[in-house]
Amino acid sequence: MEEKLNKIKSDLIKELDGASKEADVLNVKSNYVGKKSEIQEILASLKDMSVEDKRKYGSLINNTKKELEELINKKLEELENKVNVTFDDTLNYDVNVGSLHPVTVVAKEVTDILKRMGFTVVSGPEMESEYYNFEALNIPKDHPARDMQDTYYLDNGMLLRTQTSDNQIHAMENYGAPLRICAPGRTFRNEDLDANHENTFFQIEGMVIDKGVSIENLMYVMQCVLSEVFKSDIKVRLRPGFFPFTEPSYEMDISCVICGGKGCPTCKNAGWIELIGCGMVHPNVLRAGGIDPDIYTGFAFGIGLTRLAMMKYKINDIRYLNSGDIRYLKQFNI
Repeated sequence: MEEKLNKIKSDLIKELDGASKEADVLNVKSNYVGKKSEIQEILASLKDMSVEDKRKYGSLINNTKKELEELINKKLEELENKVNVTFDDTLNYDVNVGSLHPVTVVAKEVTDILKRMGFTVVSGPEMESEYYNFEALNIPKDHPARDMQDTYYLDNGMLLRTQTSDNQIHAMENYGAPLRICAPGRTFRNEDLDANHENTFFQIEGMVIDKGVSIENLMYVMQCVLSEVFKSDIKVRLRPGFFPFTEPSYEMDISCVICGGKGCPTCKNAGWIELIGCGMVHPNVLRAGGIDPDIYTGFAFGIGLTRLAMMKYKINDIRYLNSGDIRYLKQFNI
């Protein structure tokens, strides 16, 4: 047993040495500590061992898995801190040309905050199947929630994802539990365009699954993210909501910073902007991801990155962000 565990650790180190991108490390993580990994099979075999073998190997197996996870996390930190950008000094170019998009700036800020809290950044496909976009998220074909999302269906039988929540299922299938991920990305809905609605916008999905996870953990994460992004006290309100993939479900609004909560076209004169949908992961969603809801609980949240950028930079019309007007966007070059 010791020889087998040492070989797993040695093989992991070799693969990590050859990993140059975060995606490579996440693939290694899936292969070595994911729910279908050899170490997980060894852990599962503990129940069939004799009492003597359990005492002899139980701690060794668990400690080896912990070492593997620590090695993976260390590699992820190294890649995050590594600077790969180089410049050719012989070229004549203006380094001041171009700028980061406000949504890109906010997305990186939020992911950096979450990474410091132990989250891993993952991504998923924008062209999605109905199963991952709806059914695995507890939204069957006859569910009225489908009418709430005007979906772009494609000729190949797929669709453009309406939410980043599809990453929940992909992550559970790939990595198992416990799990702590965030997934920024672009989403699509056939919306009527106005100052606060676009048919292409950005969200970031977050999910934590472990033993004993509660709504208090969710609220703590949300408060940490908002306080660091705005770097000031922002009025928030939490109200009951409905999402098929969470139960209970909540919606978190922030006071509109464009009008100071007095009411304007951006907030539809309500004084509040809906920013975060969140709640405890529905047991059916955990089952769809191959996780036992009798053992694990979790929370999930979706933050509207486009609206967050609007509030942070006091942009009063969402259409500016997709306008492609470089002159307008360059003012946010931070």
